[in-house]
Amino acid sequence: MAYIHNATWATYLVAFMLSLYFISIFWVFIYRYFYLTEKLTIEKEAVEYLLSDFKGNAKGSYLEKCEAFGKVNERSIRACMLAATKDVTTGLSLLSIVASTSPFIGLFGTVVSILESFAKMGIEGGANVQAIAPSISEALVSTAFGILVAIPAFAFHIILKRRGFEIINYINMQSEIILSKSTK
Repeated sequence: MAYIHNATWATYLVAFMLSLYFISIFWVFIYRYFYLTEKLTIEKEAVEYLLSDFKGNAKGSYLEKCEAFGKVNERSIRACMLAATKDVTTGLSLLSIVASTSPFIGLFGTVVSILESFAKMGIEGGANVQAIAPSISEALVSTAFGILVAIPAFAFHIILKRRGFEIINYINMQSEIILSKSTK
Protein backbone atom coordinates (compact mmCIF):
# COMPACT_ATOMS: atom_id res chain seq x y z
CA MET A 1 0.00 0.00 0.00
CA ALA A 2 2.94 2.33 0.56
CA TYR A 3 3.74 2.07 -3.14
CA ILE A 4 0.28 3.34 -4.12
CA HIS A 5 0.47 6.14 -1.58
CA ASN A 6 3.93 7.27 -2.80
CA ALA A 7 3.22 6.81 -6.53
CA THR A 8 3.48 9.75 -8.91
CA TRP A 9 0.99 10.93 -11.54
CA ALA A 10 3.01 9.12 -14.21
CA THR A 11 2.69 5.84 -12.38
CA TYR A 12 -1.08 6.23 -12.17
CA LEU A 13 -1.27 7.12 -15.84
CA VAL A 14 0.88 4.15 -16.82
CA ALA A 15 -1.10 1.80 -14.57
CA PHE A 16 -4.36 3.03 -16.08
CA MET A 17 -3.16 2.64 -19.69
CA LEU A 18 -1.66 -0.77 -19.06
CA SER A 19 -4.83 -1.90 -17.28
CA LEU A 20 -6.84 -0.97 -20.37
CA TYR A 21 -4.33 -2.84 -22.52
CA PHE A 22 -4.49 -5.87 -20.25
CA ILE A 23 -8.29 -6.04 -20.31
CA SER A 24 -8.45 -5.52 -24.07
CA ILE A 25 -5.91 -8.23 -24.94
CA PHE A 26 -7.73 -10.80 -22.85
CA TRP A 27 -11.08 -9.82 -24.35
CA VAL A 28 -9.71 -9.99 -27.91
CA PHE A 29 -7.96 -13.29 -27.24
CA ILE A 30 -10.94 -15.04 -25.66
CA TYR A 31 -13.41 -13.81 -28.27
CA ARG A 32 -11.16 -14.52 -31.26
CA TYR A 33 -9.88 -17.85 -29.94
CA PHE A 34 -13.37 -19.34 -29.63
CA TYR A 35 -14.48 -17.79 -32.91
CA LEU A 36 -11.45 -19.17 -34.77
CA THR A 37 -11.80 -22.57 -33.12
CA GLU A 38 -15.36 -22.78 -34.42
CA LYS A 39 -14.24 -21.71 -37.91
CA LEU A 40 -11.39 -24.23 -37.85
CA THR A 41 -13.82 -27.04 -37.06
CA ILE A 42 -16.08 -25.97 -39.94
CA GLU A 43 -13.17 -25.83 -42.39
CA LYS A 44 -11.90 -29.28 -41.30
CA GLU A 45 -15.36 -30.70 -41.87
CA ALA A 46 -15.52 -28.98 -45.26
CA VAL A 47 -12.29 -30.68 -46.36
CA GLU A 48 -13.62 -34.06 -45.21
CA TYR A 49 -16.91 -33.35 -47.01
CA LEU A 50 -15.11 -32.53 -50.25
CA LEU A 51 -12.83 -35.55 -49.99
CA SER A 52 -15.84 -37.84 -49.63
CA ASP A 53 -16.88 -37.02 -53.23
CA PHE A 54 -19.81 -34.81 -52.39
CA LYS A 55 -20.60 -31.90 -54.69
CA GLY A 56 -20.52 -28.35 -53.34
CA ASN A 57 -19.15 -27.13 -50.04
CA ALA A 58 -19.95 -27.82 -46.43
CA LYS A 59 -22.36 -25.37 -44.82
CA GLY A 60 -20.65 -22.44 -43.13
CA SER A 61 -17.36 -22.82 -44.99
CA TYR A 62 -15.68 -19.70 -46.29
CA LEU A 63 -15.64 -21.18 -49.78
CA GLU A 64 -19.37 -21.74 -49.67
CA LYS A 65 -19.60 -18.06 -50.58
CA CYS A 66 -17.86 -18.86 -53.86
CA GLU A 67 -20.93 -20.75 -55.01
CA ALA A 68 -22.83 -17.44 -55.01
CA PHE A 69 -20.61 -16.30 -57.89
CA GLY A 70 -22.03 -19.04 -60.06
CA LYS A 71 -19.31 -21.00 -61.78
CA VAL A 72 -16.46 -21.65 -59.38
CA ASN A 73 -13.12 -20.60 -60.80
CA GLU A 74 -9.73 -19.51 -59.55
CA ARG A 75 -10.69 -15.85 -59.30
CA SER A 76 -13.83 -16.44 -57.23
CA ILE A 77 -11.92 -18.78 -54.94
CA ARG A 78 -9.14 -16.23 -54.59
CA ALA A 79 -11.68 -13.56 -53.64
CA CYS A 80 -13.19 -15.85 -51.00
CA MET A 81 -9.75 -16.71 -49.66
CA LEU A 82 -8.85 -13.02 -49.35
CA ALA A 83 -12.08 -12.37 -47.44
CA ALA A 84 -11.32 -15.33 -45.18
CA THR A 85 -7.78 -14.10 -44.55
CA LYS A 86 -9.11 -10.69 -43.59
CA ASP A 87 -11.62 -12.28 -41.22
CA VAL A 88 -9.19 -14.64 -39.47
CA THR A 89 -6.55 -11.96 -38.92
CA THR A 90 -8.92 -9.49 -37.26
CA GLY A 91 -7.57 -8.53 -33.84
CA LEU A 92 -3.96 -9.43 -34.54
CA SER A 93 -2.98 -5.80 -35.09
CA LEU A 94 -4.20 -4.80 -31.65
CA LEU A 95 -2.29 -7.63 -30.00
CA SER A 96 0.84 -6.71 -31.94
CA ILE A 97 0.54 -3.04 -30.99
CA VAL A 98 0.03 -3.86 -27.32
CA ALA A 99 2.93 -6.33 -27.28
CA SER A 100 5.28 -3.79 -28.79
CA THR A 101 4.17 -0.60 -27.00
CA SER A 102 3.41 -1.72 -23.44
CA PRO A 103 7.09 -2.09 -22.42
CA PHE A 104 7.68 1.47 -23.67
CA ILE A 105 4.71 2.78 -21.71
CA GLY A 106 6.12 1.07 -18.61
CA LEU A 107 9.54 2.51 -19.33
CA PHE A 108 8.03 5.98 -19.67
CA GLY A 109 6.52 5.64 -16.20
CA THR A 110 9.85 4.47 -14.81
CA VAL A 111 11.82 7.34 -16.33
CA VAL A 112 9.36 9.98 -15.14
CA SER A 113 9.25 8.47 -11.64
CA ILE A 114 13.04 8.36 -11.41
CA LEU A 115 13.30 11.98 -12.60
CA GLU A 116 10.77 13.05 -9.99
CA SER A 117 12.63 11.07 -7.31
CA PHE A 118 15.93 12.75 -8.18
CA ALA A 119 14.26 16.16 -8.22
CA LYS A 120 12.71 15.47 -4.81
CA MET A 121 16.07 14.35 -3.42
CA GLY A 122 17.72 17.47 -4.83
CA ILE A 123 15.19 19.69 -3.11
CA GLU A 124 15.45 17.80 0.17
CA GLY A 125 19.23 17.61 -0.10
CA GLY A 126 19.53 13.89 0.65
CA ALA A 127 21.24 11.63 -1.86
CA ASN A 128 22.24 8.54 0.11
CA VAL A 129 21.46 4.92 -0.79
CA GLN A 130 18.66 4.67 1.78
CA ALA A 131 16.87 7.58 0.10
CA ILE A 132 17.48 6.51 -3.51
CA ALA A 133 16.77 2.76 -3.33
CA PRO A 134 13.04 2.92 -2.42
CA SER A 135 12.37 5.57 -5.07
CA ILE A 136 14.11 3.59 -7.79
CA SER A 137 12.43 0.31 -6.82
CA GLU A 138 9.02 2.00 -6.88
CA ALA A 139 9.79 3.50 -10.28
CA LEU A 140 10.76 0.13 -11.75
CA VAL A 141 7.31 -1.24 -11.01
CA SER A 142 6.03 0.60 -14.10
CA THR A 143 8.48 -1.29 -16.30
CA ALA A 144 7.40 -4.54 -14.69
CA PHE A 145 3.75 -3.73 -15.44
CA GLY A 146 4.63 -3.02 -19.06
CA ILE A 147 6.43 -6.33 -19.44
CA LEU A 148 3.61 -8.13 -17.62
CA VAL A 149 1.18 -6.89 -20.27
CA ALA A 150 3.51 -7.45 -23.24
CA ILE A 151 4.17 -11.13 -22.56
CA PRO A 152 0.56 -12.38 -22.81
CA ALA A 153 -0.16 -9.99 -25.70
CA PHE A 154 2.72 -11.47 -27.67
CA ALA A 155 1.74 -15.03 -26.77
CA PHE A 156 -1.91 -14.40 -27.71
CA HIS A 157 -0.80 -12.88 -31.02
CA ILE A 158 1.21 -16.00 -31.87
CA ILE A 159 -1.59 -18.38 -30.83
CA LEU A 160 -4.25 -16.56 -32.88
CA LYS A 161 -1.91 -16.15 -35.84
CA ARG A 162 -1.27 -19.89 -35.84
CA ARG A 163 -4.99 -20.64 -35.60
CA GLY A 164 -5.63 -18.36 -38.58
CA PHE A 165 -2.82 -20.02 -40.51
CA GLU A 166 -4.45 -23.42 -39.94
CA ILE A 167 -7.79 -22.12 -41.22
CA ILE A 168 -6.19 -20.66 -44.35
CA ASN A 169 -4.43 -23.99 -44.98
CA TYR A 170 -7.76 -25.83 -44.84
CA ILE A 171 -9.26 -23.29 -47.22
CA ASN A 172 -6.31 -23.82 -49.59
CA MET A 173 -6.94 -27.59 -49.43
CA GLN A 174 -10.59 -27.04 -50.26
CA SER A 175 -9.76 -24.76 -53.17
CA GLU A 176 -7.38 -27.31 -54.63
CA ILE A 177 -10.01 -30.04 -54.31
CA ILE A 178 -12.71 -27.84 -55.85
CA LEU A 179 -10.53 -26.75 -58.75
CA SER A 180 -9.35 -30.29 -59.44
CA LYS A 181 -12.97 -31.54 -59.48
CA SER A 182 -14.08 -28.69 -61.76
CA THR A 183 -11.43 -29.48 -64.39
CA LYS A 184 -12.64 -33.05 -64.80
